[in-house]
Amino acid sequence: MRCRVVEPPKVENGAAAPCIPIINSQPLPDLFTSMDRGSRVDPADTRLRIFSGTANPTLAQEIACYMGLDLGKINIKRFADGEIYVQLQESVRGCDVFLVQPTCPPANENLMELLIMIDACRRASAKNITAVIPYFGYARADRKVNFCKFYAKSQGRESIAAKLVANLITGAGANRVIACDLHSGQSMGYFDIPIDHVYGQPVILDYLASKTICSNDLVVVSPDVGGVARARAFAKKLSDAPLAIVDKRRHEHNVAEVMNLIGDVRGKVAVMLDDMIDTAGTIAKGAELLHKEGAREVYACSTHAVFRYQHWTIQEVIITNTIPVSEQNYFPQLTVLSVANLLGETIWRVHDDSSVSSIFQ
Repeated sequence: MRCRVVEPPKVENGAAAPCIPIINSQPLPDLFTSMDRGSRVDPADTRLRIFSGTANPTLAQEIACYMGLDLGKINIKRFADGEIYVQLQESVRGCDVFLVQPTCPPANENLMELLIMIDACRRASAKNITAVIPYFGYARADRKVNFCKFYAKSQGRESIAAKLVANLITGAGANRVIACDLHSGQSMGYFDIPIDHVYGQPVILDYLASKTICSNDLVVVSPDVGGVARARAFAKKLSDAPLAIVDKRRHEHNVAEVMNLIGDVRGKVAVMLDDMIDTAGTIAKGAELLHKEGAREVYACSTHAVFRYQHWTIQEVIITNTIPVSEQNYFPQLTVLSVANLLGETIWRVHDDSSVSSIFQ
């Protein structure tokens, strides 16, 4: 099955939402399809408001469409010197406000825009402000890497930018954060406010379940040792598929060298899982290694995609729309899945003070 990326709807903030783009004109199997959206929306209830920044307005529009709401009207513009101006064009006094803004490239611009949006809502007397961050930038700068003196290269004296960004979001006035697939779990501890960590794996799992792949032929591959826990949980939900690990060495940022493969992939369909595809060096070299070791087909799955297209030997690259995909990065093997239903359901449960973790049980 080949899926093309649907052209994003061209809509303004606050305009009526079109239908949610669904790949192949079919909904993903059993992904919140039982929800009666009409019964959940009370037109007279104006306490719930959703606003979108400029980073990913298409995803925000899809979330609002899933929830049966319209995006709030907001004016965001930039002055000649690059300063960001934000003005809410409707009252949010006493409202439960959700701001959808991933801090994807350009990360600094989108992060600053999110902070100013939070400040505008706080000064407009919003009751609760929740920053919905589908992609949390600076999450990789989550620790100081202090190597032993016996190693050839020492990397001390580094900033922990993930904690700094968490402090900025809290200081701007956010009361809660909803984030999707953080690079590492400890990043949740950097926030001094409640944070709901949403996983994009159910969307990818539903899509893989719709493909005619025998469970005995599957093997889940972690592209590095750090992603073993993520890959093991994913493999358990794929009929408890076996696990393989790529031994990767990173000598500097965005430069990876694939060394060895731990596990057997000969004659198997390898599903390589990562939280993020950045320069795609790890995915490309990992796919080459898997084919060299006898894998029949290779699928690459990732929640976030900040990549540049390369000529990969991969059957299909499966990502989500937490980060908008630029036109020059479209290619035939690319499949983009929407996390709008997942984030929309999370927003409803936060607003209703219901359990969020039960979504993934």
